[in-house]
Amino acid sequence: MKPIITIFSILIVSAFVAVQPTFSQEYNTQQISQKIERLSEKLAGRIGVAAQEIGSKEMITINGDEQFVMASTYKVAIAVALLDRVDKGELKLSDLIDVEQETMVTGDGAIAVNFVHPGIKLSVANLIEPMITLSDNTATDACLKLAGGPEAVTKMMRSIGITDLRVDRYTSEILRDFYGLPDRAYASVLAEALVNDPTLAAKQPLRNLEFEQEDPRDQSSPNAMLQLLLAIDSGKALSAESTQFLLSTMSRTRTGAARLKGLLPKGTPVAHKTGTIGGVANDVGYVTLPDGRRFAIVVFTKNSTTSEADRDRAIAEVTRTLYDFYYLKP
Repeated sequence: MKPIITIFSILIVSAFVAVQPTFSQEYNTQQISQKIERLSEKLAGRIGVAAQEIGSKEMITINGDEQFVMASTYKVAIAVALLDRVDKGELKLSDLIDVEQETMVTGDGAIAVNFVHPGIKLSVANLIEPMITLSDNTATDACLKLAGGPEAVTKMMRSIGITDLRVDRYTSEILRDFYGLPDRAYASVLAEALVNDPTLAAKQPLRNLEFEQEDPRDQSSPNAMLQLLLAIDSGKALSAESTQFLLSTMSRTRTGAARLKGLLPKGTPVAHKTGTIGGVANDVGYVTLPDGRRFAIVVFTKNSTTSEADRDRAIAEVTRTLYDFYYLKP
């Protein structure tokens, strides 16, 4: 019986190998781009995509040089600038930082919601963690201040050759501008605004069309964000220790389960950072294939009046299409 099992196994493997090239033969990079546009056109207003297999020079891009609102994906750039200061010995991950009550910022993160009394100290590492994994805005503004402010982050991007990504504001300022608030968008200010006008949040996707088109601040092209991801992974941006710290943190992200991860096989390793504001739904990061190869991916959306679920689906469709393409590529 043993020879029969062996022959049967060989036939199975041979059949799989024979099928493998089919997807890549049918779809080259241009055709993949066209397929992605067709998949996403009814789910998101306009989509920007940039992807590249780690170690390859071939890039797949759709509207790659166009500018998009980064939303919270800009927190990857902030983390890089802050960790660069750690690499230079100007800060340590273990340094304790005062988180003052008046700097609390609204959002989905845990700090403003759970720490309602004065007297909070968090380490640099424990500020980066919720900034990435929970997209905590209080942690983000603390990290941005530690990094030297928006101008310092943009300068850091330029120093590693990234020209089409800019950081201009603290998250509290972005929220203030987006919601049209008279002062910084602290948790209490925005909460009060939402109580006075419960329809405020629902109005924002339409308002965001104007917000995106008229305000160039805190925007990036998909290609520039991909450059940043590749610079992180290659060690160009940070030391080996800081690179591992950031990639490990991104692997613990809890937001956006229906985006990059949405249609991937269960258990697929994904290290990523999401971004959401008004009609914008973004996700950027790294996906690991079953054979251990990895690809970096950026998916931005704008001009969308569809539901967030539809925009999430667009990102998931894009990611799964690229996953299949890279995995079955000879």
